[in-house]
Order: sequence, then C-alpha cells, then structure tokens
Amino acid sequence: MEITKLLFWLCLLLVGYTYLGYGLLLWLVIKVKRLLGFRTEEPVLPADDQLPDVTLMICAYNEQDIIREKMENIRELDYPREKLCVMWVTDGSSDHSVEMLREYHDVTLVHSPERKGKAAAMQHGLQENHSPIVVFTDANTMLNAGAIREIVRQMMKPDVSCVSGEKRVAARQEGQIAAQGEGLYWKYESTLKRWDAELYSAMGAAGELFAVRMEHYREAPSNALLDDFMMSMLIVADGHRIAYTSEAYAMEYGSADMHEESKRKRRIAAGGLQSCWWLRRLMNPLRYPLVSFQFVSHRVLRWTVTPFALMALIPLNIVLVFMKAGTVYDIIWILQLLFYLSAFGGYWLASRGRKNKLLYVPYYFLFMNLNVFRGITYLRTHKHSGTWEKAKRG
Repeated sequence: MEITKLLFWLCLLLVGYTYLGYGLLLWLVIKVKRLLGFRTEEPVLPADDQLPDVTLMICAYNEQDIIREKMENIRELDYPREKLCVMWVTDGSSDHSVEMLREYHDVTLVHSPERKGKAAAMQHGLQENHSPIVVFTDANTMLNAGAIREIVRQMMKPDVSCVSGEKRVAARQEGQIAAQGEGLYWKYESTLKRWDAELYSAMGAAGELFAVRMEHYREAPSNALLDDFMMSMLIVADGHRIAYTSEAYAMEYGSADMHEESKRKRRIAAGGLQSCWWLRRLMNPLRYPLVSFQFVSHRVLRWTVTPFALMALIPLNIVLVFMKAGTVYDIIWILQLLFYLSAFGGYWLASRGRKNKLLYVPYYFLFMNLNVFRGITYLRTHKHSGTWEKAKRG
C-alpha cells in the first residue's frame, strides 16, 4: 500500500506542478525580483533612417484564398517601406499562389516545386535573405500595425537574438467551440511566456510571429515538426535569450472544429516529443542552470511524463479507495469523478455546438492531454518528414 500511496502522490504533485505550480512559482519569483529592483530598462527605437533592414518571410503552401488579405495587412505595417523586404516562400504550392504573388512587384518570391516541409522552405528563403533581422509569420495570421517596430525594439535588449510575438485567436462565429478553447489556452500560455521572458528567456517561439537575428541564427533539422520552436531554442542553447512581447501580435481564426483542432494538437505534441529529444542537453542543470529549470517545467513535463501521470491517477486512486487507505483518497476520487463527468459534459455540449464555460475547461484540458498520446503515434509515422496536414480554420 505504501508504494501505491507514494506513486499516487508523485503523480498528483507532478500534474499539479506542471499545470498550476510552475506558473505560481514563476509569479512569486518575478514578484521578488521586481521588489529587489531587478528590472530591464526598455530600449527606445532610433529614428527611421537608423532602423535596421528587416525581411518579413511568409512560408506558404496553397494559400491562394488568403494572399490578398495578407498583402493588405502587410501594407498597413508601420515600418519604413525601403527597409522592409516582403518575401513569400511557396513550398510546393499547386494552386494559384505563385501566379497571384507575381502580380505584386514589391514582393520577393522564392518558389520550390517540391513540398519538403516548412523548415526546408525557411532554409530556401533564407538563402535569398540579405537583412540582419528576419521576421517569420504565417499566411493566415494578421499582424498589428506596430508589430515590426516592436520586434526591432525588443532586439535592442542585451543578449536577445530572438523575439516571440503573441498569438491571439479569434472566433469567426459567436460560440465557435474550437476557437474559444484554443483562445483560452493561448491566454494562459501567453502569460507563462511573458513571465518566462521576465525571469530569463521565453521557452520557444511560435510560428505565427517570431523573429531571429541572423548573426545568431541556427538551422532547424529539415524534418522538424516544430521548426519554429527548434530554431528559437537552438538560439537559447547558444547562450542568447528569447524576448516575448504582447505589443507585437498575430491574429488568426481558431480551428474550424474539434476534429481540426485535434490535428494541430497531435502534431504539436509529436513535435514537442521530437524537440525534447533533440534539445535534451538543455535539461542539464550544470550546463544550463536556469534554462533547464524553465525548459523542463514549462515544456518537457507537459510533452512527456505528465499526461501519463494524469492517466495513472485513475487506477492508483481506485486501488487506494478499495484498500480503504483513508478519507483523503475517497475525497480525491470523488473530485476526479466530478472532473471527468464535467469533461464528458463539456464534450457532449461541444459535439452539439454548445458551450458551458464551467464544463468546457476540463474538457479542453483532457482533450489536450489525450492528444499527447495521439502525438506519439503521429511521430512514429512522420519522424522523417517535416510536412504535415493543415488544420482547417473557422
């Protein structure tokens, strides 16, 4: 019984720390850091004629339906036109993307007839780049007008060689379940990224909007499923920081439905497992004392052992209840039952296009963790290729 109790509490603490404890610990450490006066001075941008040249790179695959909207959004960016190179990299596109982009004479078009994946497309585009800073964004994300200026400003901070913008998720229709769940998750994730960056460095950047200083750029493996995350974390491995800013953001519509959202989540989970193995040296506290703490707490646990610990709590709790281990285990079992019943209720409502916020949170939480197991299967079948099926947006 004692071994069962020990395993149960280890699993419970692991789940609690991964999803709540780390955030609370970060918040406390940052509060203390601020009280002690450790604040980074915010840099001020120079005059327009002294701003650096920037390349805005969009890697696209069959994005003909969004090109004109994206180009209109780019035209609204508040950055000197003579210092901004707009580059589209069309990786194996078989629609009319190439023909449409050739209509824009101020666009640098890099085309590859073969689809090799986003990481390979990035490498192809970077071969044609001449700017010291490259900003990566997706075709289906719209940037705020001041995004490029804010990214350049963040690059002026000491040791910063990568900047992660904020991802914001919009629902095309009121009550769109997948989009609202994704948006809730990204609000929490954005908070953790902001605190991570304030402590030392954000733990990775998302492809919707991030930038790298080419002087410290590191190439991600061509078969990387999370090329943006790998690229940014390789910069951290070399001793540089990732800044995070909510003043530069990318807005996109959420997944069309939970089936499409599941495609994204299992690919992200698979890419997370792949990245954890490739970046395992970052878990060495002797070599990376602060980064290893942040990386393991924020990334590694949720992509590896914590989902297994969450599932293990069910049989362990049942055994302890039947063994009459104590009232505390009975109470926790009742709480687990209520949680899973709430998750099922959230699923039942979502499958009918309805949503209850109280029930939807446990459903989406469970949905994310179950997709980690699906990600394991996905990785086995996609580990040699960086291509993936796009999820349909709402």
